[in-house]
This record gives sequence, structure tokens and C-alpha cells, in this order.
Amino acid sequence: MSGVRVLEVAAWTYVPSAGAVLAEWGADVLKVEHPETGDPQRALITSGLVPSGPGGVNHMIELPNRGKRSVAINLSTEEGHEVLMGLAAKSDVFLTNWLPPARKRLHIEVEDIRAVNPDIIYVRGSGQGQRGPEKDRGGYDGCSFWGRVVADMVTPADREWPISQPAPAFGDLLGGQIIAGGIAAALFHRERTGEALVVDNSLLATAMWAAGASIMATGLFGLTRMPQMDRTLAPNPLVNNYRTSDGRFLSLIMLQAGRYWADLVTKIGHPELATDPRFSDDKAIYENRAEGVKLLDSIFATRTFEEWREVLMGIEGQWAPVETTAELIEDPQALANGYVREIIAASGTTFRCVPAPLQFNEAPPDLTRAPDLGEHTDAVLEELLGYDMDAIIDLKVKGAIL
Repeated sequence: MSGVRVLEVAAWTYVPSAGAVLAEWGADVLKVEHPETGDPQRALITSGLVPSGPGGVNHMIELPNRGKRSVAINLSTEEGHEVLMGLAAKSDVFLTNWLPPARKRLHIEVEDIRAVNPDIIYVRGSGQGQRGPEKDRGGYDGCSFWGRVVADMVTPADREWPISQPAPAFGDLLGGQIIAGGIAAALFHRERTGEALVVDNSLLATAMWAAGASIMATGLFGLTRMPQMDRTLAPNPLVNNYRTSDGRFLSLIMLQAGRYWADLVTKIGHPELATDPRFSDDKAIYENRAEGVKLLDSIFATRTFEEWREVLMGIEGQWAPVETTAELIEDPQALANGYVREIIAASGTTFRCVPAPLQFNEAPPDLTRAPDLGEHTDAVLEELLGYDMDAIIDLKVKGAIL
């Protein structure tokens, strides 16, 4: 993405995370923030949700804003709007999650931006989409992604309350990656055809895509919701979770039961089950599934999580340890592949961050910190718009920029 400039008028995590991915891929991403408040997510440090104090790292700013340049502009002023339009004229992509009424009020709709740059790719991220009765309503991933689509799918039928989203920005980061891919496709299209596209994504669309198999199945079979599996009667005992002696869990996902049964039971110390007629092929395993689950439950309960991890490394089938986030950040497999990278914060503190889930030429990315509010305002206006210091000071006095 070197040579591509992205003008981002967005806040929180969902759409800004798309800008972070593009910055990671080499784009020059200009993050436009209000001179006084900045991205509202910066203020979360006062809520106790992120570390504060000397050397504290606001990870909810760093994660979706690393590698960008911050330009603090008051878009409600005539002078600030003029600065934004000047930057739009110099950009390849305009990226926003502002709602339609705000975009209209501040004159940053498609036609406004295209008036100064007909070739710009205009990109919108929203809660529920750009059409329909909810187009003007905001959304966060906790409601538009998780609450609306995922919560019912994952909540056991006997549970009184739906399960909450398991992690901050869970749906946001998935949606941001999708937007980044859409921008890459739009840039390729423009290069091939000369046509600049409008690109749209929403948290609702992202969730429905993630849940697509279940949504389609309920429609085809006339169900209200997908039936939830009783793990003791799993159709395939090798697609299940098993508890170890120290209360940890292992996830087996061996879809071809007949292929993997003999290898698994032999290597976990029960070769007699490899020739047991109850488990001779897929059909037999299905017919005796309850007994198969019961046997595996008793076997896996005999050793610790770490002991089983060592044993299972030698099997042919697919499995994974159920890890904590603290374990993941130290996971040797993740570290070997560069799935955790180090960044130096503005304070000098070194912290670890998860990069975008793509690599090019097998090279893990080198990440740089998120900018401070308005850190690059003067430099960007000088570099891209040719403003001298007198003009910049005049804009500061008028409250148009920081």
C-alpha cells in the first residue's frame, strides 16, 4: 500500500481498525480527530478500562490506530472543513463511520468529497447498513454484531440470560479487516478501470457473514434456531471438548472420525480401542457415539493439560488446547509466526500487540505506535497543503486545528 493515502474520519475501533490494517500494509493513514476531545476512545483511560499513570498504554487506542498520523481538525468550522477538503483532494481513500445525519451536517457525504476529488474511494462502516429503517441509528459490536446475531446462537437453551460478547472489539476487528480487504479490492478496480467505488460494510453484515451457515440452515429446514448439541451425544466423539485432570480443556475437531480414531486412541495409550468393532468406521462410531464420548472423557481425565499437550502433538488429527489470553501472548506457535509484535509507546514503554492476520512474503510486520492527539497536524498541513507556519498559527487561533 505504499503511496496510498487514506483520510480517516472515524472513531472507536471498528472502522479505525481498518485504517490500522492499511497502515500496517504501508498506506499513509491520516486520522482526523477533534482538537479538544479527539477520538472518544482516548477518554476510556479515565474509566479504569485501560492502564493509566506513568508509562501507561491505552491499548484500545493503540490497537486500532497504530501506524497512523493524527491531524486535529474542527470540522464544524469553515476553516477546518476547508483543510479537510484539501486533504481529501490529496487522498486515495476517504474512510468514515460517521452516521448519515452527521455526514450531511458537516458536508462530508460522497458528493461533497467527490466534488474535490472525483477519483477518491469513499468507504463507510456502519452498525446496520446504509439503507432501511435503521440506517441512521448507531451501533457497537456488542449490540449490532454480537447481541443481534451471535448471542442467541451461543447461549444454552437453559440459560436465563444471553451470553455477553467475550472480548472488547470482538466484532469490530473482524469488520475492520473486511473493510481493509474491500478497500484493497476497490483500489485494484480503480487501477484497472479508472472507476472509483463506494465501499460499504456494517457490523450486522459482518455478523451475518460469520453466522452464515447457521442462518442458511435455519431457513432451509424451517427452524427457529439451530439445535444445540448435547456433548455426551455428539454425532462424532472426535468433534468435542474434553476435560483434563487439572480442569483444563482440549478441543478435538477431527471431522473424519473413521480416519483418525485408531491413531488417536493408540497414541493416547489405548490401542485396544483401535480394533474395537464399536468404532471400526464412521457408521459404527456414530452408532456408538455416546460410549465413545464416555470413553474419551475417562481417558482425558487421567492426565494434566500440559501432559496431554505433549502427547497430542504426535497425533495425525486436528486438535487445539483451549488457552487463556495470557497463554496466547506467550504461545510458542504464535511467537514463531510473528502473531505477537512489540511496539514502543510514546512514553517509552514497550508493549505487545496483535498485528493484522495476513503476512506478505512470510514477513511479520514491524508495528509503530498510535499517534498522540494532533501529533502530526502541523507537519501534514505543511507537507500536503503547503501551509506555512503563519497560516497554521492563524488556524490554531481560530480553533480550526490543534
